[in-house]
Amino acid sequence: MAKRAFLFPGQGSQYAGMGKELASNFKIAAETFAEADEALGFKLSELCFAGPEDDLKLTMNTQPAILAVSVAALRVVNVESGIVPDYLAGHSLGEFSALVASGALQFSDALRTVRARGKFMQEAVPVGLGAMAAILSVEADILVEICREAEQGEVVAPANFNSPGQIVIAGHATAVNRAIEIAKARGFRKAMLLPVSAPFHSALMVPAGERLREVLESIQISEMKFPVVTNVEAVPNQDCTRIRELLVTQVSAPVRWDESVRRMVQDGVVSFTEIGSGKVLSGLVKRIDKEVHCSNVEDVQGVRSLQV
Repeated sequence: MAKRAFLFPGQGSQYAGMGKELASNFKIAAETFAEADEALGFKLSELCFAGPEDDLKLTMNTQPAILAVSVAALRVVNVESGIVPDYLAGHSLGEFSALVASGALQFSDALRTVRARGKFMQEAVPVGLGAMAAILSVEADILVEICREAEQGEVVAPANFNSPGQIVIAGHATAVNRAIEIAKARGFRKAMLLPVSAPFHSALMVPAGERLREVLESIQISEMKFPVVTNVEAVPNQDCTRIRELLVTQVSAPVRWDESVRRMVQDGVVSFTEIGSGKVLSGLVKRIDKEVHCSNVEDVQGVRSLQV
């Protein structure tokens, strides 16, 4: 039987104005943003709806903002369509949205946790010392070799295996730059630094993961209604006792998105619905498998066009 997966975006999908149309047209979405404002003690809704962009780009704001938009869109989908997913998955931060969708995390707990997560990730490495870069059209094993050559006692390694030919590396800025030069010298011309503020999903984030562990210990985790394909293992998990450790590890481990999508396709998923801001994940899925159906829900049109 054909299966469906709900996907939730991560950092980089944010934009001023996100969620505003949903909140204006669906009561459940407006209530979700009001709940977010109350949980965090400030007007996150205004930041989503109007910006300013510079404040929205701050990691500790970006993470709860994207989560809030995803959960608002999810709740609209639940009310308007009644569609039930077979699998859930989220890219980096999006895994928290997936866990809210699975019933494992309360929305308010997830908001406060990802705000802390953003703060911890930002503080783990002084600004300017870390970097991330996209290296295109290179095989994973070759890129691992390039990173090893570029290390020279520092940290640089693959951070996001996004899709065939699109891998992101992260680590010390000097080592990342060396890796770019080595990649270009080997003929991989499409290598560029990304406009991010920290080397996410690298070994430099281990201290952030340990600080996140303390926060996760204090929140309740419930049974999961649906399996979540995790970034760390790229396989479905429905054991709620493993969630804390997986989320701690995820901060400093690579995001295995390519493998995660392939695993869901292998398990019979033919329809992927991206829930929340932007269409980044839909684009990646189509690069991974051109045969599957992709849609996204971030506005009224997306809700109306959702196919049961």
